[in-house]
Amino acid sequence: MDIQTLAQLGVKEDTLTREEKSFLDENGYLNLGKLLSDKQLELIRSTLQSLLELEGEKAGKELMDSPFIRHPKEAGADRLGDLVNKGEVFDLFYTHPRVLAAIAHVIGPEIKLSSLNYRAAKPGAGLQKLHADYPDPVPSADYRVCNSIWLLDDFSAANGATRIVPGTHKSQSLPDQVMEDPMATHPDEEIIHAPAGSVVIFNSHTWHGGTTNQTDKPRRAIHSYFCRRDQPQQIHQKTYIKPETLNRIPKEAALLLDVV
Repeated sequence: MDIQTLAQLGVKEDTLTREEKSFLDENGYLNLGKLLSDKQLELIRSTLQSLLELEGEKAGKELMDSPFIRHPKEAGADRLGDLVNKGEVFDLFYTHPRVLAAIAHVIGPEIKLSSLNYRAAKPGAGLQKLHADYPDPVPSADYRVCNSIWLLDDFSAANGATRIVPGTHKSQSLPDQVMEDPMATHPDEEIIHAPAGSVVIFNSHTWHGGTTNQTDKPRRAIHSYFCRRDQPQQIHQKTYIKPETLNRIPKEAALLLDVV
């Protein structure tokens, strides 16, 4: 994966504006706006519901099998893993030019998909401690991982939206090291408020976590999580890749998965 391959996937120098890049650099996150239409949302939601019913108790098994997933199973959330191999409808989640441009801006053009998973915070649950998605602090501008949250429902403080502490990707510390209780509210944290169909990028070294869903419905999202090519994938794509998936996706997408 390099700049040329990203260009073939539609990424250009101006895919992100100068203002967007600056905001992402300074705050460690960026709302890309609504990238999914209402029609796409309807299809994605119905496909996910069918998968949850089909997989039953085995839903999210791929996450349990991975040694690199920080939150493999949560009693308070529905999970699905390895969406790469579970339908064409999910191809967009790791090939959208706006998302790839933002990921590459954070960790450089040598990127690969680490995992593509679904998480839905159940009513009355979903609270996570503030954390980063990397086990150690890293030097500023030497970032290794970057995530995107695809909102399948409106995100608000009421339904357990993700909280982010802006600027903490530059702090050279982790919440566990400096906070008495990482489950507690941070004075500088911000709650993502955005409509369904929006996509929020966040430098995964930025402190973040789910909040409690206080409504009577699940709060649904898909995470397309990326890493530098010198880092291990959360889901080892070569282990799981199916022939029908390889036959469906273009070569550039296969390179992004690191399966060819």
